[in-house]
Amino acid sequence: MVEIVKRNRFQTGLMILLLFTLFSSAEGVVDRIVAVVNQEIITLSEVERVIGPLKEAIEAENHLERRDRLNELCRMALEKLIEEKLIDQEAKRLGIKASPKEIEGTIEEIKQRNAASQEDLEKALARDGLTFEVFKKEIEKKIIRTKIVQWAVKVETNVPEKELKVFYQKHPDRYRTEESYRPGHILFKVPKDATPEEVREIRKKCQKVYEKLKAGEDFGELALLYSEDLSSKDRGDLGYFKKGELLPAFEKEALRLKVGEVSGIVRTDFGFHIIKLLDRKGGIPLPYEEVREKVRQDYLEREFEKGLKQFLSKLREKSVIEIKL
Repeated sequence: MVEIVKRNRFQTGLMILLLFTLFSSAEGVVDRIVAVVNQEIITLSEVERVIGPLKEAIEAENHLERRDRLNELCRMALEKLIEEKLIDQEAKRLGIKASPKEIEGTIEEIKQRNAASQEDLEKALARDGLTFEVFKKEIEKKIIRTKIVQWAVKVETNVPEKELKVFYQKHPDRYRTEESYRPGHILFKVPKDATPEEVREIRKKCQKVYEKLKAGEDFGELALLYSEDLSSKDRGDLGYFKKGELLPAFEKEALRLKVGEVSGIVRTDFGFHIIKLLDRKGGIPLPYEEVREKVRQDYLEREFEKGLKQFLSKLREKSVIEIKL
């Protein structure tokens, strides 16, 4: 399997993603208050816990891009935490609670979905620095938040056919046959422990090959000669992939290209790539009649999101929020 295929994460991720807040280690964080919501504080360590699992995806970016992305992630995480705080406060005001039966039922469902025993769950949580009691408390919060959102956001499920067809016409990219694409690349590996000077030298090597491409030399021949990936023997051809199967930075650039077009130099956590889009297929529009039920579900989901935004907006209007980040 080529190296740039995304690495599978342990099944714990499936469990944790069921919660509103993501967990990770926040060791080394100098804690401070980053927001106050109706006299309740949110700390920097809470923000760090949310963005922790997402940091790996931006580690390969250059210093300025990494800093901008981290700042953006921090702002998004803080907004999420503020929303959760507002929902929790409203639930407390209304006296909404989760019963022990509901909590246990949700935990059992998580274990079943992950084919995990109680011991498996506790071991997985321990590896993430969590205790079962903390996990259980977060499950309780999740149930309460779900209850109040369901109470506050009402969506009419009897949608007129005309509205569904309009929605279908406005979102044509949602209703196409599955698309696949076939990228090729020339890879110059960057070791994890490479010094800044070594990284610069590796990039120079990549730049020289890129100049050869610009001068008209054959991509496949250059991949055969210079690429440090196993795909070099296939002249850089990686084969077909569906969206979401390759590293985000690599995939984003590959999908930006037209068939036959070559990218500039792209950095990922494996090194420097020059990418060529060899082929693309699928993506054919599907008739409305074939996707009607999916259109209906997408429409209801959009209406729910609109209702949730309105609910949160009302909570904000009657709250005092001070942001210190």
